[in-house]
Amino acid sequence: MRIAQLGAGRIGAMHAGILSGLLEPGSLVVADADPARAATVAASVGAECAGIEEAIASADALVIAASSSAHPELIRAGIGRGIPVFCEKPLATDLDETRRLVEEIEASGIRFQLGFQRRFDAAYLEARRLVTDGSLGTLYVVRLAGHDPEPAHEAYIPVSGGIFNDFSIHDFDVVRWLTGQEVEEVYADGAVLGFPVYSKYDDVDTAVATLRLSGGTRAILSATRHDPLGYDIRTELFGSGDSVSIGLGPRMPLRSLEPGVPPPAGPAWSQFIDRFHNAYADEVRAFLRVARGEEESACTARDGLEAARVAVAATRSLREHRPVQLAEVT
Repeated sequence: MRIAQLGAGRIGAMHAGILSGLLEPGSLVVADADPARAATVAASVGAECAGIEEAIASADALVIAASSSAHPELIRAGIGRGIPVFCEKPLATDLDETRRLVEEIEASGIRFQLGFQRRFDAAYLEARRLVTDGSLGTLYVVRLAGHDPEPAHEAYIPVSGGIFNDFSIHDFDVVRWLTGQEVEEVYADGAVLGFPVYSKYDDVDTAVATLRLSGGTRAILSATRHDPLGYDIRTELFGSGDSVSIGLGPRMPLRSLEPGVPPPAGPAWSQFIDRFHNAYADEVRAFLRVARGEEESACTARDGLEAARVAVAATRSLREHRPVQLAEVT
């Protein structure tokens, strides 16, 4: 199988490194809008380098990690060739285009996997098992924290889609996936507390949201663009049978003030690639099995659409200062 890795930025370079260890020599070609960047990444992993169109034309499957705005065109190129496609989130930068892409992907029948890597993380998988087999009992509350170590470069802010679409969409996806419930209502709030540059783009650097789920469970979410101690991603599930935490460990960037409790052993997670590298690797392995027809996709295009709908509802709630029903987001 010959894979075309499209995009050679930070995530693309990571995927290329993972793929190079899973494929036979000569089976990976790297392409990017910046040919020099593609050549550098290809050389670093022992892959071939080609232009984007050439890479797509010679591939048996695509792995897309280009800029978000390029995702629709590249996905459609895969559809046009009728080959399997993996794409990092998001499908598209707006909901209407996302919906159109989902319809096109489903109508085409191609094998497709969307990049929500937390679904492949060992702790998240165990939490899902505990929910599914009933070990947690009635699930009362899910609490999620997502705190980036530092804000992105200013140029990224206007194209990010906002804090909920860019960052919290991973939490919106895992809430659906972990609980097996749909989000019915969102109430969100936020502010610019530390980085005035976000105000220029009608965005915030600090946000919270509460979610009402279809089975009655409530979810509580916080998101910040700055955590001076490191990258903090946690999910806590509280049920009638048990309570469990994802992200509670020696590298969690949070210290206890209880007497006698030692500080985290550290070092804290520095970024998302550091925290989820194993999940990214397992995600790519799963896609290769999907591409070969050995299993069904664990994260479909429609999953991406549903997470995007929650992000739109949260953004609307933030701006209009009211609860938003998911039924309003069509």
